[in-house]
Amino acid sequence: MSHHEHSISIWFFIGSLLLVYGILIGGTGIWEIVHPPERQVVLYQLHAGLWWGALLIILGGFYVVKFRPGKA
Repeated sequence: MSHHEHSISIWFFIGSLLLVYGILIGGTGIWEIVHPPERQVVLYQLHAGLWWGALLIILGGFYVVKFRPGKA
């Protein structure tokens, strides 16, 4: 048995973090659409939280699937 067989790629953990952050940021973006703040920031109508959350979910999901442990 070599050490390489039991190792987990760091990219799997990075993908997991990106996925979690994407869910949190995207959830906040959805919350702000449903409950708009009283004082809106400049360019609020672009909903940056939703876009960044979606991007992080896509990137994180890609890394988690591509580098998942036990993949043949």
